[in-house]
Amino acid sequence: MATEVRQIVRHQPTDWFTEVYAQSTNAERQRSASHQVRQESRFLRNETDVQTKWDQYSNDVRLADRVDHIRKWKEILERTLGQLDQEIADLSEAKELTEQALEAKNLPTDVNIECLTLREGRRNIDVVQDEPENQLHKEAEVIDGIKKTLQQRISDSFEQLCLLQEARQQVQADLQDKNIALGIDIDQYNLSDRSPNISYKPDPLRVPKGSTTPQQWEDFSRYNKERADAEMKSANRLREQIHHTLQQTANDLEAQKQATEYAFRKRIHEFERAKDELEWQKKNTEEEIAELENDIRGIEEAIRNKIRPTKKAETRLENRTYRPNVELCRDAAQYGLVDEVKQLYASKQALEEKLKQSQHALDGLQKTLHRLNDDIALKTQSLRLDNQCLGLRQKLNPPATSQIEHNLTLTGIERMKSAILA
Repeated sequence: MATEVRQIVRHQPTDWFTEVYAQSTNAERQRSASHQVRQESRFLRNETDVQTKWDQYSNDVRLADRVDHIRKWKEILERTLGQLDQEIADLSEAKELTEQALEAKNLPTDVNIECLTLREGRRNIDVVQDEPENQLHKEAEVIDGIKKTLQQRISDSFEQLCLLQEARQQVQADLQDKNIALGIDIDQYNLSDRSPNISYKPDPLRVPKGSTTPQQWEDFSRYNKERADAEMKSANRLREQIHHTLQQTANDLEAQKQATEYAFRKRIHEFERAKDELEWQKKNTEEEIAELENDIRGIEEAIRNKIRPTKKAETRLENRTYRPNVELCRDAAQYGLVDEVKQLYASKQALEEKLKQSQHALDGLQKTLHRLNDDIALKTQSLRLDNQCLGLRQKLNPPATSQIEHNLTLTGIERMKSAILA
């Protein structure tokens, strides 16, 4: 079998040295380039590691600062929320006290109406527009004014409570958001490279819709706090006004109550004096009637006593007319008998006239006594009505307190209920 001898290319030594030199030079160049890449990669690796750690540290600090900032506003909002709750409770208590005060005015109103109704039972001359009636009408006006004022305070309290509740809801909503944000940022602060719940996220650099600036964030919480402070300040002023109104209305009503009862006591005193005067006049009139009746009986007796002397004198005159002839003389006895008869006639006429006058006077005294009895009955009824009114008004007096409670109140050791409003 024949063997083919392949042609072998023969190179020159110079080519061989050139090739060796080229390979050496290329290797050195590649090693230099590789060394440069290795140095740059090490620098880049170190720099990126340092940058990454520094960025993580910086963001940890920023997250810690943010957590502190959120906590600071959270504490402010929590304190504000507590103050709002306390103010709402205080204003609600003030409103309740005002409602109780308004309801308590039903008793003075009922007493006032009942007193006016009772005094309508007066009759005839006793139906006068006297001072008690004027004070009762004035008391009704005072009570109506107090009711309107208290009702206005209740309406103002309701409106202010609505504003406080609205401010509280805003603060509470902001506080809830702060709690959620605080929990999220604390969780982010606690994350590490080896945390199990870290992963790549789609489009992590997007700006979420509705994002705000730090200034807007702080302005929002500051606005909620300032609004809450303003509403609490208004509520505090309103509570002071309610306290002043309760004290002022109580003083006005007490002053009018005392004025009305003073007018009743004065009028009762006038009625008692008038009744005593009428009873004294009645007593004297009855005595005068008794004496006049005795005198009338005496006059009638005197008139009757003139009958027989008159008959005797007339009989003498008549019998002497039968004297005969010249004996029918108009002697002194005749003139005496005539004068006696005339005198008896005059006496009887004078007694009868005096009897008429006495009977007329007796009739006048009896009419006067009847009027006195009627007037005494009127005064007795009016006095009874006014005393009944004065007794009815005892319902308006506050319940009696013990001496110890009174001393505690005077010394300020135990404050009055309404003092908590201020």
